[in-house]
Amino acid sequence: MAANTLRKRKIAVLGSRSVGKSSLVVQFIENHFVDAYYPTIESTFSKGVAYRGVEYDCDIIDTAGQDEYSILNSKHAIGIHGYVLVYSVTSRRSFDMIKIVYDKIVDFCGKNDIPCVIVGAKTDLQSSPDSRQVAPNEGEELAKLTNAAWVETSAKNNVNVGKVFELCLAEIEKRSPSSKTDQPEAGRCLIM
Repeated sequence: MAANTLRKRKIAVLGSRSVGKSSLVVQFIENHFVDAYYPTIESTFSKGVAYRGVEYDCDIIDTAGQDEYSILNSKHAIGIHGYVLVYSVTSRRSFDMIKIVYDKIVDFCGKNDIPCVIVGAKTDLQSSPDSRQVAPNEGEELAKLTNAAWVETSAKNNVNVGKVFELCLAEIEKRSPSSKTDQPEAGRCLIM
């Protein structure tokens, strides 16, 4: 494929409620931090991203928060190229949810290896030792267990926000055979 060809990628951002999914996405797309919290129903944002000399047209799906009882919607699996799974470093419960959400995606897609970035968000809130509930090594261990990339971020301070989506593209491309088409087939859960 020629280096100047635009590749379309769909990335779903998933995680518990109030972990900073929307703040992360808005900081990446619009370069500003949203201080007020309004529960997200679901929004899709588009942005062109240059990665390793290739232009990607990324659709980023900012989902409503998941909990252990919410059913993973098929639109969060079908046609999605990569996943950003977000937890807050100040919430043990949100971290524990990452493995549950990951397992739901794997079950839904029928694949054991999905392109994924695990993100520890809200590092700006760890001012006191008591506020951090998830240590960096725990995030790294979960990433190793799920064969995913891992990074900690602060949407408020714009720390590692762009890196999240670069890592996601890297995970997608790592699993993408060069002979496959860039567009997912309709009605199939295609993980590239």
